[in-house]
Amino acid sequence: MTCKERSSNRVMKKLFTLILMLALIVPSVAFATAETLTGTRGGSGFPAFGRGQAGDMKIAHGQYALTANVEDGDIFELCVIPPGATIVGGRFYAYDIDAGVETLDMDVGWAANGTEAADPDGLLNAGVLTGDAVTGVKPETGTSMPLGGVLITAGKASFTERTTIQVEANAAANSFSAGTIGVVIFYTMD
Repeated sequence: MTCKERSSNRVMKKLFTLILMLALIVPSVAFATAETLTGTRGGSGFPAFGRGQAGDMKIAHGQYALTANVEDGDIFELCVIPPGATIVGGRFYAYDIDAGVETLDMDVGWAANGTEAADPDGLLNAGVLTGDAVTGVKPETGTSMPLGGVLITAGKASFTERTTIQVEANAAANSFSAGTIGVVIFYTMD
């Protein structure tokens, strides 16, 4: 074997080793999967308060600190409401998590509870979150939106079982910046 052939064989072995290493590394990087992440007040062990007189306004709230960019399908369980709760309003808020040409899209809804079906945007289909300040209206950056969805079309959302309120990501941020998302839910016990 000539010196040129030996050199060519070494190059081919190194190339093959590199290709094999890339084949082992790339799938774990290229194919990330969506997750369900639970905030402190969204867990199954957190009490859902329903005491008090019928018709009294109650509040459930929760938040989640985002330290990494979201993926399409990520679900953030933020708070729970008790059996018999009727949601009559609330707000979604978020730090300005996406800068530049925004692409971050998140919705507010509820998880299936054994009786009522899940509706990931039942309380708000927020669309792309700009988080930009608006002169004369909102001087700071970030998002603060009233809930809508069935609250607009039906006036309320009633649940017979303990229900988790969640935020679902539909698109990742273009230029991610760590921040907090949260909800405040107004409900009554009728």
